[in-house]
Amino acid sequence: MDVKVLDGGLATELERAGISINDDPLWSARVLLTNPAAVKNVHTSFLESGADIIETGTYQASIDGLSQHAGMSADKSIELMTAAVKLAQDAVDEYWQSNSKQGIEKPQVSGSVGPYGACQHDASEYHGKYVDSMSFQDLQNWHRPRIEALVNAGVDLLAIETIPAGKEAKAIVELLANEFSSVKAFLTFSCKDEQHTCYGDMFSAAVSSISHCEQLIAIGVNCCAPRYITPLLKQAREHSNFKGPYVSCPNSGEQWIDSGWSGQGEKMNFQSLIPEWIQLGARYIGGCCRTSPDDVYTIAELVKTYRTQCATKR
Repeated sequence: MDVKVLDGGLATELERAGISINDDPLWSARVLLTNPAAVKNVHTSFLESGADIIETGTYQASIDGLSQHAGMSADKSIELMTAAVKLAQDAVDEYWQSNSKQGIEKPQVSGSVGPYGACQHDASEYHGKYVDSMSFQDLQNWHRPRIEALVNAGVDLLAIETIPAGKEAKAIVELLANEFSSVKAFLTFSCKDEQHTCYGDMFSAAVSSISHCEQLIAIGVNCCAPRYITPLLKQAREHSNFKGPYVSCPNSGEQWIDSGWSGQGEKMNFQSLIPEWIQLGARYIGGCCRTSPDDVYTIAELVKTYRTQCATKR
Protein backbone atom coordinates (compact mmCIF):
# COMPACT_ATOMS: atom_id res chain seq x y z
CA MET A 1 0.00 0.00 0.00
CA ASP A 2 1.24 3.45 -0.91
CA VAL A 3 2.13 6.01 1.78
CA LYS A 4 0.08 9.20 1.79
CA VAL A 5 1.47 12.50 3.06
CA LEU A 6 -0.84 14.51 5.31
CA ASP A 7 -0.57 18.23 6.01
CA GLY A 8 0.70 19.98 9.14
CA GLY A 9 -0.39 22.60 11.64
CA LEU A 10 -3.04 24.84 10.08
CA ALA A 11 -3.36 27.01 13.19
CA THR A 12 0.42 27.20 13.52
CA GLU A 13 0.72 28.65 10.02
CA LEU A 14 -2.08 31.13 10.66
CA GLU A 15 -0.19 32.34 13.72
CA ARG A 16 3.01 32.61 11.69
CA ALA A 17 1.05 34.83 9.31
CA GLY A 18 0.37 37.20 12.21
CA ILE A 19 -3.16 36.09 13.09
CA SER A 20 -3.76 35.84 16.84
CA ILE A 21 -6.00 32.89 17.74
CA ASN A 22 -4.52 31.24 20.87
CA ASP A 23 -6.96 32.89 23.30
CA ASP A 24 -9.94 32.56 20.97
CA PRO A 25 -12.47 29.87 21.97
CA LEU A 26 -13.03 29.16 18.26
CA TRP A 27 -9.28 28.93 17.59
CA SER A 28 -8.58 28.50 13.87
CA ALA A 29 -12.32 28.28 13.10
CA ARG A 30 -12.51 32.01 13.85
CA VAL A 31 -10.37 32.67 10.80
CA LEU A 32 -12.96 30.99 8.59
CA LEU A 33 -15.10 34.00 9.50
CA THR A 34 -12.54 36.78 9.58
CA ASN A 35 -9.97 35.86 6.95
CA PRO A 36 -10.88 32.81 4.86
CA ALA A 37 -8.23 33.73 2.30
CA ALA A 38 -5.56 33.13 4.94
CA VAL A 39 -6.92 29.63 5.55
CA LYS A 40 -6.83 28.91 1.83
CA ASN A 41 -3.26 30.18 1.63
CA VAL A 42 -2.20 27.70 4.29
CA HIS A 43 -3.94 24.88 2.42
CA THR A 44 -2.01 25.89 -0.70
CA SER A 45 1.32 26.00 1.15
CA PHE A 46 0.86 22.43 2.33
CA LEU A 47 -0.15 21.26 -1.14
CA GLU A 48 2.93 22.90 -2.63
CA SER A 49 5.03 21.14 0.00
CA GLY A 50 3.79 17.74 -1.13
CA ALA A 51 0.70 16.93 0.93
CA ASP A 52 -1.53 14.28 -0.63
CA ILE A 53 -4.39 15.03 1.78
CA ILE A 54 -5.26 18.38 3.38
CA GLU A 55 -7.71 18.94 6.22
CA THR A 56 -10.49 21.49 6.44
CA GLY A 57 -10.28 24.20 9.10
CA THR A 58 -13.17 22.72 11.08
CA TYR A 59 -11.31 21.06 13.95
CA GLN A 60 -12.74 23.49 16.51
CA ALA A 61 -15.97 24.38 14.69
CA SER A 62 -19.18 23.29 16.40
CA ILE A 63 -22.80 24.38 16.49
CA ASP A 64 -22.55 25.20 20.20
CA GLY A 65 -19.25 27.03 19.89
CA LEU A 66 -20.24 29.15 16.91
CA SER A 67 -23.51 30.05 18.60
CA GLN A 68 -21.88 31.03 21.88
CA HIS A 69 -18.79 32.78 20.57
CA ALA A 70 -19.88 34.14 17.18
CA GLY A 71 -23.62 34.56 17.64
CA MET A 72 -24.36 32.25 14.72
CA SER A 73 -27.50 30.20 14.21
CA ALA A 74 -27.27 26.48 13.55
CA ASP A 75 -27.97 27.06 9.86
CA LYS A 76 -25.25 29.71 9.60
CA SER A 77 -22.81 27.43 11.42
CA ILE A 78 -23.46 24.68 8.90
CA GLU A 79 -22.92 27.18 6.09
CA LEU A 80 -19.55 28.09 7.59
CA MET A 81 -18.48 24.45 7.78
CA THR A 82 -19.58 23.98 4.19
CA ALA A 83 -17.56 27.04 3.20
CA ALA A 84 -14.52 25.56 4.95
CA VAL A 85 -14.77 22.50 2.72
CA LYS A 86 -15.10 24.72 -0.36
CA LEU A 87 -11.94 26.63 0.62
CA ALA A 88 -9.95 23.41 0.75
CA GLN A 89 -11.50 22.09 -2.46
CA ASP A 90 -10.72 25.34 -4.28
CA ALA A 91 -7.12 25.21 -3.06
CA VAL A 92 -6.81 21.65 -4.41
CA ASP A 93 -8.43 22.55 -7.75
CA GLU A 94 -6.15 25.55 -8.26
CA TYR A 95 -3.09 23.54 -7.31
CA TRP A 96 -4.18 20.75 -9.67
CA GLN A 97 -4.48 23.12 -12.61
CA SER A 98 -0.72 23.58 -12.50
CA ASN A 99 0.32 20.13 -11.37
CA SER A 100 -2.03 17.60 -12.98
CA LYS A 101 0.65 16.52 -15.46
CA GLN A 102 3.31 15.82 -12.82
CA GLY A 103 2.51 12.12 -12.59
CA ILE A 104 0.84 12.41 -9.19
CA GLU A 105 -2.67 11.72 -7.95
CA LYS A 106 -4.97 14.65 -7.32
CA PRO A 107 -4.80 15.58 -3.60
CA GLN A 108 -7.82 14.88 -1.44
CA VAL A 109 -9.73 16.92 1.13
CA SER A 110 -10.44 15.43 4.54
CA GLY A 111 -13.03 16.93 6.83
CA SER A 112 -11.46 17.67 10.21
CA VAL A 113 -13.51 16.38 13.17
CA GLY A 114 -11.98 17.32 16.51
CA PRO A 115 -13.06 15.97 19.91
CA TYR A 116 -15.83 17.36 22.10
CA GLY A 117 -13.24 18.73 24.51
CA ALA A 118 -11.52 20.90 21.89
CA CYS A 119 -14.66 22.98 21.46
CA GLN A 120 -15.13 23.59 25.19
CA HIS A 121 -12.12 25.92 25.39
CA ASP A 122 -11.07 24.42 28.72
CA ALA A 123 -8.22 22.11 27.63
CA SER A 124 -10.39 19.07 28.36
CA GLU A 125 -9.26 17.50 25.09
CA TYR A 126 -5.95 16.92 26.90
CA HIS A 127 -7.53 14.57 29.43
CA GLY A 128 -10.94 13.56 28.04
CA LYS A 129 -12.57 13.21 31.47
CA TYR A 130 -15.77 14.67 30.08
CA VAL A 131 -16.65 11.25 28.68
CA ASP A 132 -17.32 10.07 32.24
CA SER A 133 -20.45 12.22 32.40
CA MET A 134 -21.55 11.79 28.78
CA SER A 135 -23.41 8.89 27.21
CA PHE A 136 -22.78 7.52 23.73
CA GLN A 137 -25.92 9.35 22.65
CA ASP A 138 -24.67 12.63 24.13
CA LEU A 139 -21.42 12.34 22.21
CA GLN A 140 -23.15 11.33 18.99
CA ASN A 141 -25.68 14.14 19.22
CA TRP A 142 -22.85 16.61 19.58
CA HIS A 143 -20.71 15.23 16.73
CA ARG A 144 -23.55 14.61 14.28
CA PRO A 145 -24.12 18.14 12.84
CA ARG A 146 -20.50 18.75 11.87
CA ILE A 147 -20.02 15.29 10.38
CA GLU A 148 -23.23 15.69 8.40
CA ALA A 149 -22.15 19.12 7.14
CA LEU A 150 -18.74 17.86 6.04
CA VAL A 151 -20.14 14.79 4.31
CA ASN A 152 -22.85 16.80 2.54
CA ALA A 153 -20.22 19.31 1.39
CA GLY A 154 -18.37 16.53 -0.41
CA VAL A 155 -15.19 15.81 1.51
CA ASP A 156 -13.25 12.83 0.23
CA LEU A 157 -12.96 11.39 3.73
CA LEU A 158 -13.14 12.40 7.38
CA ALA A 159 -10.14 13.06 9.62
CA ILE A 160 -11.43 12.24 13.10
CA GLU A 161 -8.52 13.44 15.17
CA THR A 162 -7.06 14.11 18.60
CA ILE A 163 -9.61 11.85 20.27
CA PRO A 164 -8.51 11.45 23.91
CA ALA A 165 -10.69 8.53 24.99
CA GLY A 166 -11.74 5.20 23.58
CA LYS A 167 -15.35 5.87 24.58
CA GLU A 168 -15.60 8.93 22.35
CA ALA A 169 -13.97 7.07 19.48
CA LYS A 170 -16.44 4.19 19.83
CA ALA A 171 -19.37 6.60 19.90
CA ILE A 172 -18.20 8.29 16.69
CA VAL A 173 -17.56 4.98 14.92
CA GLU A 174 -21.03 3.78 15.86
CA LEU A 175 -22.48 7.04 14.52
CA LEU A 176 -20.66 6.55 11.21
CA ALA A 177 -21.89 2.98 10.86
CA ASN A 178 -25.50 3.85 11.65
CA GLU A 179 -25.93 7.15 9.83
CA PHE A 180 -22.99 7.80 7.47
CA SER A 181 -22.25 4.34 6.14
CA SER A 182 -20.85 5.50 2.80
CA VAL A 183 -18.12 7.78 4.17
CA LYS A 184 -14.53 6.69 4.76
CA ALA A 185 -12.43 8.07 7.58
CA PHE A 186 -9.25 7.72 9.56
CA LEU A 187 -9.30 8.15 13.33
CA THR A 188 -6.39 9.22 15.50
CA PHE A 189 -6.03 9.25 19.26
CA SER A 190 -4.13 11.81 21.31
CA CYS A 191 -1.71 10.10 23.68
CA LYS A 192 0.03 11.32 26.84
CA ASP A 193 2.92 8.86 26.87
CA GLU A 194 4.29 5.78 25.14
CA GLN A 195 1.36 3.59 26.20
CA HIS A 196 -1.81 5.53 26.98
CA THR A 197 -4.35 7.79 25.37
CA CYS A 198 -4.77 11.16 27.05
CA TYR A 199 -7.73 9.74 28.97
CA GLY A 200 -5.69 6.80 30.18
CA ASP A 201 -6.81 3.90 27.97
CA MET A 202 -4.10 1.55 26.80
CA PHE A 203 -3.54 2.62 23.21
CA SER A 204 -3.78 -0.93 21.91
CA ALA A 205 -7.12 -1.42 23.69
CA ALA A 206 -8.49 1.82 22.24
CA VAL A 207 -7.38 0.75 18.77
CA SER A 208 -8.95 -2.71 19.16
CA SER A 209 -12.23 -1.19 20.31
CA ILE A 210 -12.83 0.45 16.92
CA SER A 211 -10.92 -1.85 14.57
CA HIS A 212 -14.10 -3.62 13.48
CA CYS A 213 -15.30 -0.54 11.60
CA GLU A 214 -14.84 -1.16 7.89
CA GLN A 215 -15.23 2.55 7.16
CA LEU A 216 -11.92 3.30 8.88
CA ILE A 217 -9.14 3.25 6.33
CA ALA A 218 -6.56 3.73 9.09
CA ILE A 219 -6.21 4.25 12.85
CA GLY A 220 -3.38 6.01 14.62
CA VAL A 221 -2.08 8.82 16.74
CA ASN A 222 -1.72 12.57 16.41
CA CYS A 223 -0.66 15.62 18.39
CA CYS A 224 1.75 13.82 20.68
CA ALA A 225 5.52 14.05 20.97
CA PRO A 226 7.41 12.37 18.12
CA ARG A 227 9.25 10.11 20.59
CA TYR A 228 5.95 8.43 21.53
CA ILE A 229 4.96 7.33 18.03
CA THR A 230 7.22 4.30 17.60
CA PRO A 231 6.39 2.64 20.97
CA LEU A 232 2.68 3.35 20.46
CA LEU A 233 2.67 1.74 17.01
CA LYS A 234 4.67 -1.22 18.31
CA GLN A 235 2.17 -1.70 21.15
CA ALA A 236 -0.77 -1.61 18.74
CA ARG A 237 0.84 -4.12 16.38
CA GLU A 238 1.73 -6.50 19.20
CA HIS A 239 -1.31 -6.23 21.47
CA SER A 240 -4.29 -5.14 19.35
CA ASN A 241 -6.24 -6.99 16.69
CA PHE A 242 -5.45 -4.21 14.19
CA LYS A 243 -2.23 -4.48 12.20
CA GLY A 244 -2.61 -1.35 10.09
CA PRO A 245 -2.58 0.78 8.17
CA TYR A 246 -1.71 3.37 10.80
CA VAL A 247 -1.67 7.15 10.92
CA SER A 248 1.29 9.05 12.36
CA CYS A 249 0.95 12.81 12.91
CA PRO A 250 3.10 14.05 15.81
CA ASN A 251 3.33 17.62 17.00
CA SER A 252 6.66 19.32 17.66
CA GLY A 253 7.01 17.82 21.13
CA GLU A 254 6.04 21.00 22.94
CA GLN A 255 3.20 20.98 25.47
CA TRP A 256 0.04 23.10 25.59
CA ILE A 257 -0.05 24.86 28.97
CA ASP A 258 -2.77 27.38 29.82
CA SER A 259 -3.12 29.30 26.55
CA GLY A 260 0.09 28.60 24.71
CA TRP A 261 2.77 26.13 23.73
CA SER A 262 5.57 25.63 26.21
CA GLY A 263 8.88 23.81 26.30
CA GLN A 264 11.36 22.89 23.65
CA GLY A 265 10.23 21.17 20.52
CA GLU A 266 11.97 17.99 19.51
CA LYS A 267 14.36 18.05 16.60
CA MET A 268 12.68 15.36 14.56
CA ASN A 269 15.11 13.06 12.81
CA PHE A 270 12.82 12.38 9.89
CA GLN A 271 15.48 10.33 8.11
CA SER A 272 15.25 7.65 10.82
CA LEU A 273 11.68 8.15 12.06
CA ILE A 274 9.78 8.00 8.78
CA PRO A 275 11.24 4.66 7.63
CA GLU A 276 10.70 3.31 11.14
CA TRP A 277 7.03 4.34 11.16
CA ILE A 278 6.51 2.93 7.66
CA GLN A 279 8.07 -0.36 8.77
CA LEU A 280 5.54 -0.46 11.62
CA GLY A 281 2.63 0.01 9.23
CA ALA A 282 2.17 3.78 9.04
CA ARG A 283 0.69 4.66 5.66
CA TYR A 284 -0.63 8.14 6.44
CA ILE A 285 2.11 10.44 7.75
CA GLY A 286 2.03 14.15 8.46
CA GLY A 287 2.31 16.65 11.27
CA CYS A 288 0.11 18.34 13.82
CA CYS A 289 0.54 21.44 15.97
CA ARG A 290 3.77 23.41 15.48
CA THR A 291 4.69 21.55 12.30
CA SER A 292 5.23 23.53 9.12
CA PRO A 293 5.17 23.23 5.33
CA ASP A 294 8.94 22.67 5.53
CA ASP A 295 8.32 19.64 7.74
CA VAL A 296 5.70 18.35 5.30
CA TYR A 297 8.15 18.85 2.43
CA THR A 298 10.77 16.78 4.25
CA ILE A 299 8.23 14.03 4.92
CA ALA A 300 7.12 14.10 1.27
CA GLU A 301 10.69 13.76 0.02
CA LEU A 302 11.31 10.75 2.26
CA VAL A 303 8.06 9.18 1.10
CA LYS A 304 9.19 9.70 -2.51
CA THR A 305 12.36 7.78 -1.68
CA TYR A 306 10.28 4.99 -0.17
CA ARG A 307 8.07 4.86 -3.28
CA THR A 308 11.12 4.68 -5.53
CA GLN A 309 12.59 1.85 -3.46
CA CYS A 310 9.30 -0.07 -3.65
CA ALA A 311 9.13 0.41 -7.42
CA THR A 312 12.65 -0.93 -7.98
CA LYS A 313 11.83 -4.07 -5.96
CA ARG A 314 8.89 -5.00 -8.15
